[in-house]
Amino acid sequence: MLLLMLDGIRKIIESGGPVVMILIAFSLVASIIIIFKVVELFLLNRRHGGVTDTAVQAWKLGQRSEALGELAGAKQGVRHALQVAMQARQQQHPDSLIREEVQRVLAQYRDRLNAHLRTLDVIGAISPLLGLFGTVLGMIEAFRRMEAAGSTVDPSVLSGGIWQALLTTGVGLAVAIPVVLAHQWLERRADALLLNAEDAVTQVFTADLHGAVRLARAPSAEQDRHAA
Repeated sequence: MLLLMLDGIRKIIESGGPVVMILIAFSLVASIIIIFKVVELFLLNRRHGGVTDTAVQAWKLGQRSEALGELAGAKQGVRHALQVAMQARQQQHPDSLIREEVQRVLAQYRDRLNAHLRTLDVIGAISPLLGLFGTVLGMIEAFRRMEAAGSTVDPSVLSGGIWQALLTTGVGLAVAIPVVLAHQWLERRADALLLNAEDAVTQVFTADLHGAVRLARAPSAEQDRHAA
């Protein structure tokens, strides 16, 4: 089966020429990036998700030391952003300065999440155009052969040239469609992780509000029990 696939790829490359070779190289690069980004985003979500939730909940309950202990050793990403926010709030720095520093850390996190996605976007956009370019070159060559043959032209010359020319468009679309779909999915996953990070940081700033709500509810619950 593998030999048949390799033989088929070899025939496509021979028929499509340099354009198909470039498109196949694009597909290999895109495949490597997609696999890398899927693994990276999965590990980031698994590594930071549980720790982040635990630290935020501890902070909201007033367990400041426990919350910072969960984030100990964080150097980047959402954990580092939370650590910066919590430590600065404990030291009672102005919220405006804290938010600026947190935004700087989150900007670095966003750049990491979106790393190499631009390359996928470019490959998805260029591949169909490159395939169309190959088709135009193939059609030019096919008509040139027809002109050279003169009145003795064989219809198979034209049909064969058109078939080879259209092959590059087909390969270009075959490369572009999965790359565009993968890019959109990875971009949505990166946006979701960034949104979760921003939500976690916001909860650090609104922890006092949550505490006030709990205190306001406590007397009300006590009155309900006495009334019963």
